[in-house]
Amino acid sequence: MDLGINGTGLVQKASVAAIADSARQAQTDGFAHFWLAEHPTGGFDAITTLALVGTQVPGIELGTAIVPTFPRHPMSLAAQAVTAANTMEGNFTLGIGLSHAAMMAQLGIPFARPIRHLREYLSILMPLLQSGEVDFNGELMSCSGTFFQPPKAPVPVLVAALGPQALSVAGKLAQGTTLAWVGPKTVKEHIVPRISESAAAAGGSQPRILATLPVCVTDQPDHVRESIGRGLAMYGKLPSYRAMFDREGVDGPADLAIVGSADQVADGIAQMAEAGVTSFAASEYCLTPTEREQTRALLKAVNDKL
Repeated sequence: MDLGINGTGLVQKASVAAIADSARQAQTDGFAHFWLAEHPTGGFDAITTLALVGTQVPGIELGTAIVPTFPRHPMSLAAQAVTAANTMEGNFTLGIGLSHAAMMAQLGIPFARPIRHLREYLSILMPLLQSGEVDFNGELMSCSGTFFQPPKAPVPVLVAALGPQALSVAGKLAQGTTLAWVGPKTVKEHIVPRISESAAAAGGSQPRILATLPVCVTDQPDHVRESIGRGLAMYGKLPSYRAMFDREGVDGPADLAIVGSADQVADGIAQMAEAGVTSFAASEYCLTPTEREQTRALLKAVNDKL
């Protein structure tokens, strides 16, 4: 397993400079990758941000985790991703996902036939990211065209997939999945078997499984978990995440966070690797400067042993 940083906690600042500083520190500290989410109504574009960051911070993989699919036509998203990847000389990974019905409702976009949407979306997106050409006619969308400049190298795609059907589509059409709010039991018993089976049936290689969870080294774990439970409670109410919490046998976000002593946090990260996670992006959820220093020091120590 390789280790990286999820910088989504900075998204609300809407600052390219802040993201660049965080990615630069991650690169300096030796982490393999840095990820950024895009909120559908946040007004801060993740791909544009990472393209700008990539010109300043070479040598580290930059990726989106995730960009929602419903608001963008796949050709438009492919064009943006190829432009970014060509600028970054191949250090860009595109993470996409359906997002959630409640979030799409804020945009006035129906969350209709999501699995069919995902399958057809990838049927357009993947050829464009591999060769710059596509000719596809589906039930929900169609697209035919050729980019002026093809990708310098194929742009890898990870799909946020939690349910069986989404995992099947991701395994068949993409390079893997990107997970949020999924614990080691669920990764081992549900995620890995389903996506691996789909990838194998399609003749693909073993899929990449990127996972993100809050991480904090602290001597006040109850206080940190209480803050996570209060501040991130909405994730426990979203149906796709609720299903993962139920599979794991936990109540909500606070129970999945990797919080505690340095040894406890190291053990929690190790459990994710043992479950089958191939890339872990730590979301540093720290309430004090001391916790931030301790957490980054532990993550660097874990990374050095990988």
